[in-house]
Amino acid sequence: MAGEQQQQMIMKAGHVHDLLHAALDELGPTFYSMASDAGQEAAARALARRMLAGELTPGEFTFRIHRRYGHELPLTERLAELDDEYDVLEYGDRTAAQVDAEVTAEARRLAVHPTVPEPTDPPS
Repeated sequence: MAGEQQQQMIMKAGHVHDLLHAALDELGPTFYSMASDAGQEAAARALARRMLAGELTPGEFTFRIHRRYGHELPLTERLAELDDEYDVLEYGDRTAAQVDAEVTAEARRLAVHPTVPEPTDPPS
């Protein structure tokens, strides 16, 4: 009996998955694979918007970016460097407020980048 219930749950989950994809296709949002560069960049932009909305501190934002992408994602490389700067504040000549300000500027840069490609007119 338990195996039958599990199989029914799996079938229902498959139906939800199919319906979800159909609903998303109908609504037209852009969907990126998280493993793709575009998906990673979209996730980084979403984190930037969360930081700007006050949901994350600048330090939390850079920590998450650095942990997820290291120095490998060109779009967020400067944020990874700034996360490194937080680690050495006591040895350098910058203050946390100065690093926070640069992180905020980087977050704004990411947040204003278009997240959906602009349509282009077909050639005449």
